[in-house]
Amino acid sequence: LAVLSRLPLGAVASHQHAVHREQPAEAVFSRDLLEVDILHPTNGSRLLTVFNNHLKSQFVPFDQDPVAGKEANDTRRRRQAETVERIVAARTRPDSRFLVLGDLNDSPDAPPLAAITASEQLGLVNGLAQPAETRPPKADVPPPPASGAWTHRFKEAGQPARYELFDQIWLSPALAARQTGAFIDRRTRHGGDGSDHDPAWVTLTL
Repeated sequence: LAVLSRLPLGAVASHQHAVHREQPAEAVFSRDLLEVDILHPTNGSRLLTVFNNHLKSQFVPFDQDPVAGKEANDTRRRRQAETVERIVAARTRPDSRFLVLGDLNDSPDAPPLAAITASEQLGLVNGLAQPAETRPPKADVPPPPASGAWTHRFKEAGQPARYELFDQIWLSPALAARQTGAFIDRRTRHGGDGSDHDPAWVTLTL
């Protein structure tokens, strides 16, 4: 996990050792939850806070049972999402400006992510609900979703391609009011251009 910024960075907190109540002896995050304050370039005030994530992959090794492997991955991702909600709720206020973002490795409406995406306490807004695409996606059968709200393509042998919004940007209500755009940079090859994820971003007026 990383944050690259042209603006000054303030406090940085790692939640690498956070645990979930269902498994209190083991760190829940395999890649950390990275919390970073972004500061005003001249007066040093806090503009917003980024909570950067990379949740459990959906990959199941070929030597494992696919059903049991998927269930274990979904359980780990659910625990991670619930821990994200708990930490963010404890470290922000209702009027705070913050983002919860990253490769969440599931769709926004997937049950394992509900603690983040449907949290009544956080009230987050999907910043990539209606993104603009930098170029048309490559032709495919079936075609990609017309909404453009996808960043990941996976095609299993003999199966149609699946398009999902794995990379997500969720804005606090105070920050959602300042959003001016949402974008996804389309790959030029189905296999990806250095990554099998298409980069996504939002623009904000602060």
